[in-house]
Formats: sequence, structure tokens, C-alpha cells
Amino acid sequence: MLLPRLPAHSLPPLRLFPGYCRCLCSTSYARCQFHLSAALLPLSTQIVVYAVVIFAFWNIPGARVVINPLKLFTIGWHELCHISLAILTGGSVMKVCIDPDMGGATIVSGGHPPTILAAGYVGSTIFGGLFIMAGFDTLVSKIMSFVLGVGLIAPLALVRNKLTILLTVLYEGLLVGFWFIDHAQALRWYCLFVGVMNALYVVWDIADDKYFRKANDSDATQWALLCPRIPAHIWATLWILFEIAVITGFVLLGIAAFKRTPQEMYDEASHFLPT
Repeated sequence: MLLPRLPAHSLPPLRLFPGYCRCLCSTSYARCQFHLSAALLPLSTQIVVYAVVIFAFWNIPGARVVINPLKLFTIGWHELCHISLAILTGGSVMKVCIDPDMGGATIVSGGHPPTILAAGYVGSTIFGGLFIMAGFDTLVSKIMSFVLGVGLIAPLALVRNKLTILLTVLYEGLLVGFWFIDHAQALRWYCLFVGVMNALYVVWDIADDKYFRKANDSDATQWALLCPRIPAHIWATLWILFEIAVITGFVLLGIAAFKRTPQEMYDEASHFLPT
């Protein structure tokens, strides 16, 4: 079956990430589909690079402290998901721990254990996916920056380490400063970085278990205790596959939803709290 030939100006713009291109195919939509598949390559590469950088900073002694504010944000959201489902399933929260070195822990009485336990990884992955989508559009990244700003400050209620407090102020300063760079274009990369950190939380959780023997076990270890017939490394593998699938879904959704040129994004973002 032959596809109709359409003039180039009648075809919709196609977004590439981190850059963009307009699909100027003059022969068929088949070529546009080819460009769509090509658009995934730079983004997937960037996500992999961010994941490697985060893994290094999360696990290298001495360097770990540099990302403590983002770790507290990530761990804090993860534990909040446990807390929320514990309450919704009729349980009571006895104790909460959020620490960049020991990890997080939520001690619960009652409720539905499988649902409460699953909430952590599911919530972190979806939350991270939303931040990854924010990396596609400047206006959305502006909106998500408010969530990030509050989320960075909130864990300080439980933190007394002066260096971590100082670093949190620095990360907040970067967040504000990025608003003033080309109508907040830099916020997209900030959101993407935070998105990768949250969406792949199970990787960092398992790494803490393996390399640092943290006081608070990973959720994968807790799943092995809840269902002893399946070992922890199998649970970890299953959750990592789940995270990859969700990230892929959000990337495809972002490509489909935000088909804007750099100028269109610039104009749109400049009307929302212009800087």
C-alpha cells in the first residue's frame, strides 16, 4: 500500500531531546516514524549517563555527601509513599527514619503489608517518571521546580548535620538560579536528573545493601522476608525491569505530548512567571 505524499509544511513538528527537529519528510509518514525512533537515542543516552553519575556519587565514599540533599528528597518521597499506603490500608505508623547514610525506614503496625511495601518502589518510579517528563518542556519543569523546592527543604526537619543543611541551601540556590537562565531552560536538566534518581531508586537501594550494609534493609530484602521462596536478588531484578518499563513509557509519553520547537517552548515559558 502506497502512502500519500504530503508537502513538508503540512507535517507536524517532531521533538528531539535534548534538541528538536522538524520532520521535513516530503515522501511519507513512514519517514516521520523513522525520525521518532531516532529521537529516543539521545534521551536514552542522557538517562544512562545520569544513572552512571548518580550511581557513582551514591556509592563512592567521600563523594556521597555531595548529593545528600537530593538523596534525602528521594528517600523522603519513597518513605512518604509507604506512610500513605500504611494509613490508607488501616495501619499505624510507629516510626520513620530518613537518613542519607542509613537509608530510610518506616515501621508500621497493621495495614496490608504487600501493598505498603510495594508503594515505595511504585511511588518512587512514577514520581521520577513525572520529573523525566518535565525535562521535555520548560513550562512543566518550572511547575515541577516548586515541588522540588519544597521537597528539598522538608527533610531538614529531621536533619541536624550542618554540612547537609549547607548543601541543601546550595541546591535551592541552584534551583532558583536556573529560573534566570534563558527563561528557565536549565531547569529541564535539573528535573531530568532528579527524575532519574527517583525512577531508579531500587538500584541505589540495592547498592546500599550490597556495598555499605546499611542499617535499614532495602525493600527487595523486605520482599524476600515477606515471600521467602523468592530471594532478594530476584525481587530486585523484577523491580528494576518494572522501573525500566515505566521510564520507557514516560519517555514515549513525553515525546508524544510535547511536540514543541525551542522557540515555542521559549515563548510559552516566558509568559509563566517571566524572569
